[in-house]
Amino acid sequence: MTHQDIFTTELEGKTRHGARLIDVREREEYTAGHIPGAANLPLSELVGREDDIGPDTVLICASGNRSSQAAAYLAAQGKTGLMNLSGGTAAWRREGRALTQGDQP
Repeated sequence: MTHQDIFTTELEGKTRHGARLIDVREREEYTAGHIPGAANLPLSELVGREDDIGPDTVLICASGNRSSQAAAYLAAQGKTGLMNLSGGTAAWRREGRALTQGDQP
Protein backbone atom coordinates (compact mmCIF):
# COMPACT_ATOMS: atom_id res chain seq x y z
CA MET A 1 0.00 0.00 0.00
CA THR A 2 1.36 3.38 -0.97
CA HIS A 3 -0.63 5.40 1.54
CA GLN A 4 -3.16 5.07 4.33
CA ASP A 5 -6.82 5.95 3.79
CA ILE A 6 -8.33 7.71 6.78
CA PHE A 7 -11.86 8.86 7.59
CA THR A 8 -13.07 12.29 8.63
CA THR A 9 -13.52 11.05 12.20
CA GLU A 10 -9.76 10.38 12.36
CA LEU A 11 -8.67 13.74 10.96
CA GLU A 12 -8.65 15.75 14.20
CA GLY A 13 -6.52 13.15 15.94
CA LYS A 14 -4.05 13.15 13.06
CA THR A 15 -3.72 16.95 13.15
CA ARG A 16 -3.31 16.91 16.95
CA HIS A 17 -0.34 14.61 16.39
CA GLY A 18 1.24 16.99 13.89
CA ALA A 19 -0.16 15.89 10.53
CA ARG A 20 -0.21 18.56 7.85
CA LEU A 21 -3.30 19.00 5.65
CA ILE A 22 -2.84 19.57 1.92
CA ASP A 23 -5.85 20.15 -0.35
CA VAL A 24 -4.99 19.13 -3.92
CA ARG A 25 -8.07 20.64 -5.56
CA GLU A 26 -7.71 23.55 -7.96
CA ARG A 27 -7.50 27.00 -6.38
CA GLU A 28 -11.11 27.96 -7.25
CA GLU A 29 -12.46 24.83 -5.55
CA TYR A 30 -10.25 25.40 -2.53
CA THR A 31 -11.24 29.04 -2.01
CA ALA A 32 -14.94 28.11 -2.31
CA GLY A 33 -14.62 25.95 0.79
CA HIS A 34 -11.91 23.82 2.39
CA ILE A 35 -11.29 21.97 5.62
CA PRO A 36 -9.96 24.40 8.24
CA GLY A 37 -6.17 24.35 8.43
CA ALA A 38 -5.64 22.83 4.98
CA ALA A 39 -3.11 24.47 2.67
CA ASN A 40 -3.63 24.37 -1.09
CA LEU A 41 -1.29 22.64 -3.53
CA PRO A 42 -3.29 21.79 -6.66
CA LEU A 43 -2.69 18.38 -8.20
CA SER A 44 -1.94 20.17 -11.49
CA GLU A 45 1.04 21.88 -9.79
CA LEU A 46 2.34 18.91 -7.80
CA VAL A 47 5.05 17.79 -10.24
CA GLY A 48 8.17 19.73 -9.32
CA ARG A 49 6.86 20.60 -5.85
CA GLU A 50 7.26 17.19 -4.26
CA ASP A 51 9.65 18.65 -1.68
CA ASP A 52 6.74 20.73 -0.34
CA ILE A 53 5.21 17.49 0.98
CA GLY A 54 6.69 15.96 4.10
CA PRO A 55 5.85 12.88 6.12
CA ASP A 56 2.60 12.75 8.07
CA THR A 57 0.65 14.62 5.41
CA VAL A 58 -3.07 14.16 4.83
CA LEU A 59 -4.02 14.78 1.20
CA ILE A 60 -7.54 16.07 0.58
CA CYS A 61 -9.76 16.66 -2.46
CA ALA A 62 -13.50 16.75 -3.12
CA SER A 63 -14.10 12.98 -2.93
CA GLY A 64 -10.80 11.26 -2.22
CA ASN A 65 -9.98 10.37 -5.83
CA ARG A 66 -7.52 13.13 -6.77
CA SER A 67 -5.91 13.03 -3.35
CA SER A 68 -5.44 9.26 -3.72
CA GLN A 69 -3.75 9.88 -7.09
CA ALA A 70 -1.51 12.49 -5.46
CA ALA A 71 -0.62 10.09 -2.63
CA ALA A 72 0.23 7.31 -5.09
CA TYR A 73 2.39 9.67 -7.16
CA LEU A 74 4.22 11.01 -4.10
CA ALA A 75 4.78 7.52 -2.72
CA ALA A 76 6.33 6.55 -6.07
CA GLN A 77 8.70 9.50 -5.56
CA GLY A 78 9.79 8.02 -2.23
CA LYS A 79 7.51 9.98 0.13
CA THR A 80 6.33 8.12 3.22
CA GLY A 81 3.71 8.69 5.90
CA LEU A 82 1.07 9.84 3.42
CA MET A 83 -2.64 9.70 4.20
CA ASN A 84 -5.66 10.17 1.96
CA LEU A 85 -8.92 11.56 3.36
CA SER A 86 -11.53 9.06 2.20
CA GLY A 87 -14.63 10.89 1.00
CA GLY A 88 -12.79 14.23 0.97
CA THR A 89 -14.47 17.55 1.62
CA ALA A 90 -17.80 16.12 0.44
CA ALA A 91 -17.84 13.65 3.35
CA TRP A 92 -16.70 16.41 5.71
CA ARG A 93 -19.61 18.61 4.57
CA ARG A 94 -22.17 15.75 4.69
CA GLU A 95 -21.30 15.27 8.35
CA GLY A 96 -22.20 18.89 9.02
CA ARG A 97 -18.64 20.01 9.62
CA ALA A 98 -17.63 23.58 8.82
CA LEU A 99 -15.60 24.60 5.79
CA THR A 100 -13.43 27.70 5.58
CA GLN A 101 -13.67 29.95 2.54
CA GLY A 102 -10.91 32.07 1.09
CA ASP A 103 -7.21 31.78 0.53
CA GLN A 104 -4.46 29.94 2.42
CA PRO A 105 -4.68 29.57 6.22
